Amino acid sequence: MEQKKNLCAMIPADLHAKVMAEKEQLDLKTLGEYVELILKEHFEGGKNTMAATKTLAFPISEELDQRLKNFIAAEKSRGRKINQKSFVVGLIEQALDAYEAQQPAAEPNQE
Repeated sequence: MEQKKNLCAMIPADLHAKVMAEKEQLDLKTLGEYVELILKEHFEGGKNTMAATKTLAFPISEELDQRLKNFIAAEKSRGRKINQKSFVVGLIEQALDAYEAQQPAAEPNQE
């Protein structure tokens, strides 16, 4: 196993909020995983996995939040691997797939 060292730094609160939101969006468990990803991309180059992502954030009621947490907990107790991100992304994909299936096929270019 690779030896690990601690890295600690004070950053502005607004930047910290962005980091935590992106860590959640990438479905990383720890801040250490996120920082390691960022540093490897910086020093090793290659594709930037975060550049192709966007954050979707919006307020919901306390009641809806609790219902969502209850649903996810129930699904996890049934052995399903699910979190808020995968649940919401799945709903968006289902809705977009249904919408796109109803759209007429694109006409081929006629030159």
